[in-house]
Amino acid sequence: MDIEAAASQLEALGNQTRLQLYRVLVRAGRNGLPVAQVQERLGIPASTLSHHLQRLIRNGLVSQERQATTLICRAVYPAMDALLGFLSEECCIEEGCSSSGKAA
Repeated sequence: MDIEAAASQLEALGNQTRLQLYRVLVRAGRNGLPVAQVQERLGIPASTLSHHLQRLIRNGLVSQERQATTLICRAVYPAMDALLGFLSEECCIEEGCSSSGKAA
């Protein structure tokens, strides 16, 4: 992952509503959730949810799939893993310790 992509994803997650939305989808698992259930859990207007979903989709953190008349939202786990890896891959490298970030 390059630094521009990581910065863009972190910026998208830097909004409280989007971070809550993303956490709802991460907790939901690989099956995701219908938009109506996401809206219910967050207690926000549909237009607000749509705005925040689009930002997460543009940054590759969330996907949507239409199933008949239902729109399913899912966290994109490989993107989450890549972002977390980007943040931790060089942890303590200059100290010469393990990548766990904990002193021996």
